[in-house]
Amino acid sequence: MSGPGQRASAWEAQLTGFLTLFYKEFLRFWKVSFQTVAAPVLTALLYLLIFGHVLDEHVTVHGVRYTSFLIPGLVMMQVLQNAFANSSSSLIQAKITGSIVFVLLPPISYGAFFLAYVLAAMVRGLLVGVGVLLATVWFAELRVEAPLWILAFSLFGGALFGALGMIAGIWSEKFDQLAAFQNFLIMPLTMLSGVFYSIYTLPSFWQGLSHYNPVFYLIDGFRYGFFGVSDMAPQYSLAVVVACFAAVAALTLNLLKRGWKLRA
Repeated sequence: MSGPGQRASAWEAQLTGFLTLFYKEFLRFWKVSFQTVAAPVLTALLYLLIFGHVLDEHVTVHGVRYTSFLIPGLVMMQVLQNAFANSSSSLIQAKITGSIVFVLLPPISYGAFFLAYVLAAMVRGLLVGVGVLLATVWFAELRVEAPLWILAFSLFGGALFGALGMIAGIWSEKFDQLAAFQNFLIMPLTMLSGVFYSIYTLPSFWQGLSHYNPVFYLIDGFRYGFFGVSDMAPQYSLAVVVACFAAVAALTLNLLKRGWKLRA
């Protein structure tokens, strides 16, 4: 029988393993932050300058100038894409180089493994998001009506796409497969989610289809935190996002527990 001391020791070992793996994943992107943080900020800034210059004087959405409307969408888009990129690229690189064995050999539970990768993905996504916000806020008036909604959608968005990135990294056996996952799933989901428009400017068929896109709810709820207006009620949007994260997290944990495509 295991006593309290043994249980405490096992818990400390799991905590140490989690912190070590999280620190590794954090350093992995932070040491090349010019590429992993600064470059996405520049990309978002270019989107804003181009679309804002062309449309700002001609388009308003929910009574908000187009440039102001666009900024929260760009922030959330970069949070999601970079959270996905962090966990997916880490796993595929570890599998291809064979270094994944050094992560699997220590007695780290699959739950701690999951949390370390997802948390590191969230940190990268949020750092990029803050960078985009700081770089773009000078170009338009941007108020903050509900900061807790901004925080909630940021955290769950990063967590959802960090977990999706783990699934992509586990499933992919080469970079081509990971690129296909990103180009044919992640990119369409983010670009067709209302980043650049309100879905109610679309024909009815595409409006209905947009409601099956979880990224729409992330963008819409996040934007609500700034302007206090949205296409859907933020409570409903958050419920959809939390349900999606729970489903994706359960699938990811199941794959980790089975060691699918991770253990030879």
